[in-house]
Amino acid sequence: MRLFIQRVLQAEVTVDGETIGKIGKGLLVFVGAGKDDNKEIADKYLKKLLGLRIFEDEAGKTNFSLKDVSGELLFVSQFTLYANCKKGNRPSFIEAGEPKMAEELYEYMIREAQKSVSVVEHGSFGADMKVSLINDGPFTILLDEHIL
Repeated sequence: MRLFIQRVLQAEVTVDGETIGKIGKGLLVFVGAGKDDNKEIADKYLKKLLGLRIFEDEAGKTNFSLKDVSGELLFVSQFTLYANCKKGNRPSFIEAGEPKMAEELYEYMIREAQKSVSVVEHGSFGADMKVSLINDGPFTILLDEHIL
């Protein structure tokens, strides 16, 4: 699993010109599922995501988590996080999870996040989405198997 996390002041995702997910201050999270991922792995990544202390406290130090700042979440599925560009110039995606399994894990993460975060928005799995954001910082983190 790979999560590409951006701390944002606002973010939104549209499909066919219609806004389907929009948040204020919080985290925009691009989610890529690998071929060997499962719910246990998704739980591990979600726990890490929700516990990340990447929001500033009153002293300007990154001591606060999403919950501490009443932040919001926007999940966007993105299998291209598994692009392998080692050979040639055309990326290979053979390490990405099969669409059915990846969609199930994506939906699972959304449901699980809703248990502890008051605002959880999301894109549409497999759709051609347009994502806009105001990155805060910028502050961007990649969580993958090398970090967890």
